[in-house]
Formats: sequence, structure tokens, C-alpha cells
Amino acid sequence: MLRHIVFFTAKDPAKRETILHALRRLGEIPHSLAFEVVANGKIDPYGNDIDIVVYGEFADEAALQAYKAHPIYDETTRLVRPMRELRYSADFRSTLS
Repeated sequence: MLRHIVFFTAKDPAKRETILHALRRLGEIPHSLAFEVVANGKIDPYGNDIDIVVYGEFADEAALQAYKAHPIYDETTRLVRPMRELRYSADFRSTLS
């Protein structure tokens, strides 16, 4: 299984909810086994700069690429990009069963 995690920060804190709402639309795209978009709980006492987390699980790299090729992905990217400051992404094969 391939896990896809993306972290976002908002340029303007007042836009966090708008970004969160826009990114949740990605959940309408098929190809993921699990998918969620959440606000960072900012519980850790260190480095709580991240505002929003996108988490997805995909059967394989082909499924992730199909997800990214979907028109909703492009629409969402164009909407969110001007409102976000940082975007960090990590993709890895899970060893958990």
C-alpha cells in the first residue's frame, strides 16, 4: 500500500477553513482506499506550523497517478495554490499490515 501525506500552511490564517473545504473535494476522486483532509490538531509542543493535513492510501503508484490525473485534482490545485504558503508531500510504501 502506498501512503500519500501532504502538509499545508495558509498564507492568511483567515483562509484556513476555505483551504480545508477546497481540499476535502479531493475525497470525491476515486482511486484511494482511504482519504481524509483534517486541520492540524497542533498538539505537539514543537513545530506546529502546519495548518492542514491531506492523507490518502492507494493500492499502488498507478492508483496515486490516476488520482492526480483526475480533473478535480487540477481544479483543487488551481484554487488552493494561491492561498497556501508551504506544501510538503511524502509518499511511501507502508510496511504495516
